[in-house]
Amino acid sequence: MYVRSIYATGDPAALDGVAEALRTEGRELLSAQPGYRGMGLFVDRELGKLLVGSWWEDEASREASFEKLRKRRDELLSPFAQTTAVDNWEAAVARRAEDLGPGAAFRLLRMDVEPSDVDLLVSTFRDTSLPKVQQISGLSGISLLVDRDHGRAAIGALYPDRAALAASRGPIAAVRGEAMTKTRATTRSLEEFDVLLATAVPHA
Repeated sequence: MYVRSIYATGDPAALDGVAEALRTEGRELLSAQPGYRGMGLFVDRELGKLLVGSWWEDEASREASFEKLRKRRDELLSPFAQTTAVDNWEAAVARRAEDLGPGAAFRLLRMDVEPSDVDLLVSTFRDTSLPKVQQISGLSGISLLVDRDHGRAAIGALYPDRAALAASRGPIAAVRGEAMTKTRATTRSLEEFDVLLATAVPHA
């Protein structure tokens, strides 16, 4: 599975209108593309941050959709986005949530890792960190994304509400610290968002 993320920042006052357009029209546009497997839409209303993730069966589908939808995507983002960053990822590990209700929350950890250590990071997360994280109350879904060429990784975790997200911070930090030491990874950023949409398309 492959992922494209779009990270935009801008005026918080303009965020909700653009987020709603992406949740409705944006999702419809993506759903019509070959290879589409799901979408996540996350916002930080206080600071004015918007994160969109789309999931694809293969790299070719991801790239084709990006080019085909470029013009309309830019138009949808333009009332809000003052800066936009697009990243492409491989989903190395994914435990995706199927159903999240109103009030769900999302934590995003971005990391730098030596390209030669990416496989170590993946195996450590899958075999050691993930079993521990899944024992922490409230986790609804989690994914590890990697960019092997550039030595980057991201972990996204979904929670049913802000209370569960907050309660997990300490236990998750302990697991994260152990993994960072073992894999020689460096934390680039740690952020939290409200969830507007988190969908997965089942395989036919």
